[in-house]
Amino acid sequence: MEQVYDVIIVGAGIAGLTAALYASRQGLKTIVIGADLGGQLLLAPEIQNFPGFESIRGFELVRRVESQCRLYGVEIVFDEVTELRREGGFFAVKCSSGEFKSLALILACGKAPKELGIPGERELKGRGVSYCVVCDAPLFKGRDVALVSWGQHGLEAADMLASHAKRVYWVFPGERPYEDEDAVRALLSRGNVELVPRAKPLAVKGERKVEVLAVELASGERRELPVEGVFVEVGYEPRTGFLKGFVELNERGEVVVDKECRASVPGVFAAGDVTDLPYKQAVIAAGMGATAALSAYRYIMDLRGKRVASVGDWRHFKRGGALTLKLG
Repeated sequence: MEQVYDVIIVGAGIAGLTAALYASRQGLKTIVIGADLGGQLLLAPEIQNFPGFESIRGFELVRRVESQCRLYGVEIVFDEVTELRREGGFFAVKCSSGEFKSLALILACGKAPKELGIPGERELKGRGVSYCVVCDAPLFKGRDVALVSWGQHGLEAADMLASHAKRVYWVFPGERPYEDEDAVRALLSRGNVELVPRAKPLAVKGERKVEVLAVELASGERRELPVEGVFVEVGYEPRTGFLKGFVELNERGEVVVDKECRASVPGVFAAGDVTDLPYKQAVIAAGMGATAALSAYRYIMDLRGKRVASVGDWRHFKRGGALTLKLG
């Protein structure tokens, strides 16, 4: 039997996870579908302007909100959405793992992970090629993997992979993967990480799953790394092509929203960096996620014939036949 949700949230960054938290606490059956967990926050080694924290790593902040979401029963699927459409009274969201339907839709996809653009990459996506170490590292326990990344984020990704994989080939374009040589030495002391400097990825090979990452070294020599997983973490870029013709986008490809985070299609809401709001900050994305979730809740209650007089907090009162949410 096909499962229908109250709300589907596309994107598992801070906007999407906050939306999921607020929607689930309102009793809505909620699922989050995202290509990775955390989005651009994973690139933030330290955040000093998120209320309540003098300093917190982007990874830690994401993990805390994810934990809250799961506490309230939110389902999280790591996959890339390829198609959105309106079907009867529902929204249909298609990805490689299947199709999901809901009454309301929240777009919080921010920016998508950059691809390498090499042969075999897309064909083996989800079959060994991953763009999220946080999401998929545990799936490669005891296996050989390659990581294409650099900098602070690359160091953290390599360290996490080293905790699970048998061997990690860290592929990067420069002489050094990270400026802090002591931190790199500490990583190498694990004994299962090999640096592959000044290397250019050429192709991902494999029949039904990843078997080899081919790279070109500075000498011009071609080397084939025997791996079962290739992790690509080289930044993010706007990728909203799948939204064209579905909702109104501005000239930059951002979703146009109003003050209640409503998009141009009734029942569709958007939050975070994917929207036309000019301020791209974690705290603003989180606030928009909460707004989008409450607007989606109001929309769903209208569909069910229950008028929401105000949305203040989580204690429910009946007043004059209207469902009112009031500060407790």
